[in-house]
Amino acid sequence: MTQANNMQSLQTELRSICVLGLLMLLGISLFATLFTPFDRSLPWLLASSVLWLLVYLLTRPRLHLNRTDASDPLFEGLGWANRMTLARGWLIAACGGCLAIPAILEHTAIVVWIAAAAYSIAAIFDRVDGFIARKTGRTTQLGSELDTLFDALGLMVAPVLALLLGKIHWSYLLVSVAYYLFVAGIKIRQRKQLPVYPLAPSQLRRTLAGFQMGYVAVVLWPPFDAGVTVLAGVGFMLPLLIGFLVDWCVVSGRINPFEPRQGAVFERLKQTTNAILMPAARVILTASIYLAWSADPFTRTLDIPAVLLVLVSVLMMAAGVAGRAGAMLLLMVLAWNTPIAVSDPLFNLSLFMSIAILLLGCGRYSLWQHDDHWVNRQDGA
Repeated sequence: MTQANNMQSLQTELRSICVLGLLMLLGISLFATLFTPFDRSLPWLLASSVLWLLVYLLTRPRLHLNRTDASDPLFEGLGWANRMTLARGWLIAACGGCLAIPAILEHTAIVVWIAAAAYSIAAIFDRVDGFIARKTGRTTQLGSELDTLFDALGLMVAPVLALLLGKIHWSYLLVSVAYYLFVAGIKIRQRKQLPVYPLAPSQLRRTLAGFQMGYVAVVLWPPFDAGVTVLAGVGFMLPLLIGFLVDWCVVSGRINPFEPRQGAVFERLKQTTNAILMPAARVILTASIYLAWSADPFTRTLDIPAVLLVLVSVLMMAAGVAGRAGAMLLLMVLAWNTPIAVSDPLFNLSLFMSIAILLLGCGRYSLWQHDDHWVNRQDGA
């Protein structure tokens, strides 16, 4: 009886959250009429409401997962972590609603800034909700499911918006559909009664997915140069798509990471990346920046603070001192005020080596890699 009561309580709370979210969207739309005609805010209201109802429909049939383990009893309430995850879904819906606004194609429109802010906050919440769940002792199967679903929804909505703004190449939409194709493939195998093999736990999988959200959140902001963000999308996209391909080979039985010999191949690849490839990436990055600087000093196009930021970021990566943070800093400077022509091979080298370091870290021979620990840890654990 208690379980039935808990389920009823969860359904009531979810309905209340859904109604509250709709009222907030309506309130924002009405507030917008102070600055623009209602027929311009109405499309946003309708589109964002549809996406928010989709969030509700994705959550409701999964309420039975609001427990730590399958054998544990249901929690009575959603808990603050799951509420924050739903807030992330609401922010994604608010961002996605901007797709229906004709003025979205005006790069200086205030709506673009609002959409970028909404998705950026959603990306931050992606890290915070897990922290809250572990700190409050309320990690649930529901939270894990919704986290994956809303990641996929956000990476479907926001890249389409970025594409309309000319900030990414259309090929990046492969990231948007990769998850859905992966899940569809598994369901097809199950329907055909073909075996579906389990995936080995992977920290890299989680890291690559998280950085996709960060990349899309950044490119939505108007100040960042479209020429740079389009090119950077290739560097962010390819590792994730390769990861999906490898994961598909695992679930379909083509690769078995639990088999000793095949597992050893993965381990050697990991060690080679850490001991050789990433230190080499740091050397290539430093050399490409130095050669670009020698050929066309950055001081001609960058102010003194920006030049200092470039120097500091390159030194951080070269020495392996919080190299991921240094890579992020350099990418921001390059996208904000590009000192080299985007078509320049040295620029391409600098950009892609920075992305590689951001995604994979500095590897061996690094002086201080605390940012690696921050990226790889589970906050609150």
